[in-house]
Amino acid sequence: MLPIGARLRRLREVKRMSQGDLGQRTGLLRCYISRVENGHTVPTLETLQRFAKALDVPLYELFYSGEQGPTTPRLKALETLEKIAQEGGKAGREARFLLKLRTLLVRIPETDRGLFLSLVKELATR
Repeated sequence: MLPIGARLRRLREVKRMSQGDLGQRTGLLRCYISRVENGHTVPTLETLQRFAKALDVPLYELFYSGEQGPTTPRLKALETLEKIAQEGGKAGREARFLLKLRTLLVRIPETDRGLFLSLVKELATR
């Protein structure tokens, strides 16, 4: 597995860009890019996002070297508020309250919704 700096260098070279070109696209100094590519500096996630955007590649490509994108785990679908409301217990009770709140909120004029939501937020923190 290649270090992040080596991956950045390889992607930059494939795109036929110099460190100066990459610096102009990212707003980073050429010397900083050199330090990252040579493993002397570890970039932040925000900086990696800037690199990915400048290189026109998805962010995962800076970490993953396979031909196709990495497989994602099978994620469980989230339950809807309506389904949770059918359950018993505290979660069901709270979901039913939120459903009632949602139906009432639609009836309140747009100008008064901010005030209402502020009141609800204040009551929720108590």
